[in-house]
Amino acid sequence: MMLLQALTDTTLVAPAANEGLSVIDLLMKGGWVMLPLGFLFLVTVFIIIERYLGIKANAKIEQGFVDNVKDFIQQGNLKAAESLCRNQRNAVGRILERATSRIGYPIKDIETTIENASQIEMQRMEGNLPYLGVIAGIAPMLGFVGTIAGIIRIFYDISISNDFNISTISGGMYEKMITSGSGLIIGLIAYAGYHMLNMQIDRFALKIQMAASDYLDVLQKPVASR
Repeated sequence: MMLLQALTDTTLVAPAANEGLSVIDLLMKGGWVMLPLGFLFLVTVFIIIERYLGIKANAKIEQGFVDNVKDFIQQGNLKAAESLCRNQRNAVGRILERATSRIGYPIKDIETTIENASQIEMQRMEGNLPYLGVIAGIAPMLGFVGTIAGIIRIFYDISISNDFNISTISGGMYEKMITSGSGLIIGLIAYAGYHMLNMQIDRFALKIQMAASDYLDVLQKPVASR
């Protein structure tokens, strides 16, 4: 009898010692809400990586590029200036290419061309960036919805079974609060990514202003021919 009791106690204790959950198993306990949260996480990571690479590629300005364009303009070689801008394949190159094609018009028209082209390039850089702001607001709320829905389900089950004990409540609560934690984490990632990428765009806007200022300055000087 003592041996049987020892084996029974060991059988009851063993599962408790092996109850460790992996991250995947823990997330799966969050319920159906984890599916849209998982989708939002993938979208967040995709947008951050895609916009980072896109902004980095378009914001790149080769050393001496603006000076070379200015030299061509001062020499009156507008075709070479346009060709140089076109070969840059970045935002500054496209802006200065449009401005160079307007040389001969009043300076005010060239300034307007630069402003309009800059706005287009800024919008192109932002791309799907506003979606990160939307996800930053939706993900935490969706997580709370999952938690509230889980709590409602727990108390509904208690009302049906009349089995009210702390283990039942705590077990269900920790599973349902996984959705809240996941939603908050996804929201934080989206929020941080949104503002960090916007900071990169703001720094690029300053570069555009500096390049446009240097470009317009050279137009005020006499050129060989236009």
